This record gives sequence, structure tokens and C-alpha cells, in this order.
Amino acid sequence: MIMPGDIRLVVRGDDFGMCHAVNEGIRRAFTEGIVTTTSAMAPCPWFGGAAEIAKETEIPVGAHLTLTCEWDYLRWRPLTCGASLSGADGTFLPTVELAQQHYEHGDAVRELLAQVERFGVAGIGLDYLDHHMGPAFPAAYAEVSELTGVRYLYADAVRSGLASISELSPRGAAGKKEWMLGYLHGLTPGAHLLVCHPGVDSPELASLTGPDSVPYRWAAEYRLSDLDVLTDPQVRELIGELGIMLCSLPEALSGSARGADR
Repeated sequence: MIMPGDIRLVVRGDDFGMCHAVNEGIRRAFTEGIVTTTSAMAPCPWFGGAAEIAKETEIPVGAHLTLTCEWDYLRWRPLTCGASLSGADGTFLPTVELAQQHYEHGDAVRELLAQVERFGVAGIGLDYLDHHMGPAFPAAYAEVSELTGVRYLYADAVRSGLASISELSPRGAAGKKEWMLGYLHGLTPGAHLLVCHPGVDSPELASLTGPDSVPYRWAAEYRLSDLDVLTDPQVRELIGELGIMLCSLPEALSGSARGADR
């Protein structure tokens, strides 16, 4: 028999600090919905706002380590001066593939250490490290984790404590809630991670990139529908009915949790 607390769910809101609309989406998804932790991007223009929200709401935070910037018109640059990390305009390269072709390990490690340091300067403790746009630089993530003493979420030792890692975002709005309800019904005892990308409706999101750009649906469409599902009362009710415990990553891996009524 499955008992309350046997199923532990971490719901992670990504890209905190990217822009105002994402910051507000993650705030709402945490205070009004089921998000339990967030991954923040230190090089991004709204990181300061994200730090203030984190302190105000006490949402658990991880570092969304980034060596890329995918948008056409919202561009951010490295915190350090590693020449291999940026293009002609001084901002990060737009794809993982390009970054892999040009980056140098030492430049990447120095940059990621600077990103972790920025959290400390802002007064934000870190629960974990993860990556933006894919696990492109495993040696750099591993070295930064060792140097900082902060766990890298996708290292084998950490993954071994998670029964599953899934993503809410990359599916159409029409079927997203149905997918979410099915996902919750299918969870088994253990710790699970669900990654999402909430954002509020704003001209800001629609202006990130052009309609012919590869990440276009990630600008507004996926984020708005994520927020709708994450704050849907039926989703919350089902979590309670199934005895699923919502928790941060450390709580999930240690076996303790706060419960769906946090």
C-alpha cells in the first residue's frame, strides 16, 4: 500500500532571473501553485529581481549554470572575460552546439564559478547546480561542483536518488493539463523531479525572439500554459488525493517533505 509521503515530488521552475515575466511567473507558480524550487540564471538582466523574490518568498534556489543565450533580441553576456564563451557581439553563443565548438574548459570553469559566487553576493544559498539548454559541458559542471561543494543535480550520485526526471513544458497548451494529470497518476514511490518554465502573459515574452526562430515556442507559448497548469486547482486537488508530497530537492533526497498544503 502506498502511504502519504511515499511519493515525493520536486517541481522546478527554470530560468529565474531571465526577465521580469519569468520572475513573476515563478513567483506565482510557487505562491499560488505547486512549484517547490527554482533554478536561477546569474548572468541574466533580471537576476537582481529574482534574488529579491527568492528572499521574500523563501523559495529554494539552485544555480541554472549557463554558457549559452538562445534568444534573438534578449541577449546576455558572460560575467567573466573568457574569449571562447562569446560571439562577436560579446554575448553568449546561441546554441549548445556552437558553444561546444568554441568554449575552452578553463574559461567555462571560471565563468561558472563567477556565476555561483554571484548568488553568495546576493545572499542566496544554493541547494544544487544544474544546466541551461542541456548537459553540454559535463567536465566543467563536475569541477565547479567539486570546487564549490554544491551538488550537481545530474551527477550520477544525485540522479541515483531520483526515481524519474520529466519535463512539463514542451507540449501544446491544449493537452498539457491532461498530460499533467496522467503524470501524477503514474508516479511511483520515491523522489521525482518535474521541470517547468512558468511565465506571466506579457509583451516582454512575445518580443524575445522572432517567429521563425527555433526556440520561438519557448518564449511565450510553453511558459504561459505551464503557469496555467501549475496553478490549476484540479492539479493541486489530485496531488492531495494521491498523497503526493511536494518538496525541495534536499527534502526529496532525504525522504522528508512539507506536504501539498505548504
